[in-house]
Amino acid sequence: MITIEQIQVKLADAIKQNKMSQIEIAHRLNVNPATISHYIHGTKLPALETFANLCDILNIDTNYILCIDDNKKDN
Repeated sequence: MITIEQIQVKLADAIKQNKMSQIEIAHRLNVNPATISHYIHGTKLPALETFANLCDILNIDTNYILCIDDNKKDN
């Protein structure tokens, strides 16, 4: 089963590992930089549209963040 915590960890890791600053990511998403910090610390998750755009900006597969491939391996 996929948990919110798993998604939060993968999303936070993807943001931290990206070469862009949190400010640059926030600017490209048109959100407050504090919002990116919330994603990293797991206190908030992005809205669906923001999530899709964030994955695009970070050049990561949404299936990876959503643990889709991990879930298939568990079955």
